[in-house]
Amino acid sequence: MADPVSWLMIEPGWRVVTADGAELGLVDSVRGDTSADIFDGLDVRAGGRETTRYVPAESVGSIFPGEIHLT
Repeated sequence: MADPVSWLMIEPGWRVVTADGAELGLVDSVRGDTSADIFDGLDVRAGGRETTRYVPAESVGSIFPGEIHLT
């Protein structure tokens, strides 16, 4: 696996994986203040739904290119 990257690298469409390895969905958008380097969380689209689910930054464990692992 690649080296971890900063939250600033996250892009829409990256996979979001739960702590037990199940795919939660895909990143729809990233919440935060890039100028202050404050990561707030992610909006994740699961199962092709119209709505998104908010995942707070505290639940993000590791960030790899194309994939985010939750705690």
